[in-house]
Amino acid sequence: MKPLPRILKSRYARLLCALVILSLLVCSSVQAERPIPRPRGLVNDFANVIPEAHERKIVAVTSELLQKTGVSVVLVTMPDIGGAEYNDYANRLYNAWGIGKKGEDKGVLIFITVKERKMRIETGYGVEGILPDGLVGEIRDRYMAPYLKKDQFGEGLLNGTLAVSQVIAKHSNVQLTGQMPVKAPSKEKKRSGFSFLPLILILFFFIFASRRRGGSWLLLLPFLLGGGGGRYGSGGLGGSFGGFSGGFGGFGGGMSGGGGAGGGF
Repeated sequence: MKPLPRILKSRYARLLCALVILSLLVCSSVQAERPIPRPRGLVNDFANVIPEAHERKIVAVTSELLQKTGVSVVLVTMPDIGGAEYNDYANRLYNAWGIGKKGEDKGVLIFITVKERKMRIETGYGVEGILPDGLVGEIRDRYMAPYLKKDQFGEGLLNGTLAVSQVIAKHSNVQLTGQMPVKAPSKEKKRSGFSFLPLILILFFFIFASRRRGGSWLLLLPFLLGGGGGRYGSGGLGGSFGGFSGGFGGFGGGMSGGGGAGGGF
């Protein structure tokens, strides 16, 4: 048998090298993507970023919502997803877990991956009319993103969970215990800063008027400063959500077609 010409040997060598490199790249990409984990319950903090106090409140409100409406709101945090496309990963996780009851598909997945700094609210087929993509995007932008950008995962995830749960509860005509979601920090700062100007003007007016009449303007301070509690007082997220301890439920074969909204933070 005649030996192969030198040119064919070099071609075979290059082809073999290319195949080896391609197989290594494929293997590395498959190994890099984090596999879908098994669910632990309604709150699955695989990244360990949610403080215990916030997790208890999230479990309480999602358990109450599931009991009263049959809608499963499931929260998942991942340390990373190995560079996978986050929207696709969240959708596959949703369907692999079967969030919501089969045939009704009434479920919501609130998902974040810390390393990639991505988040998504994925809705099941049965709640797409209650939580259209535009409303989900507003919840993401107003109640979650401002906190997640500062790595305040407990506040952001509790806020998002409350906002989603209250929309579902209102549609089902049920009452949830607990308080309204807190406004995003940037919104609150802007609004409270604007309100000082008319207060200062009124104060100067009464000082000037009281001096002309010979009275004391200090008597007016209780009336000017006594009613400044505001809708979102310092109580913030301190409300109780009742006695729901949160069992392992809400996974019954539900499906999602990719509805919802996601983005970076």
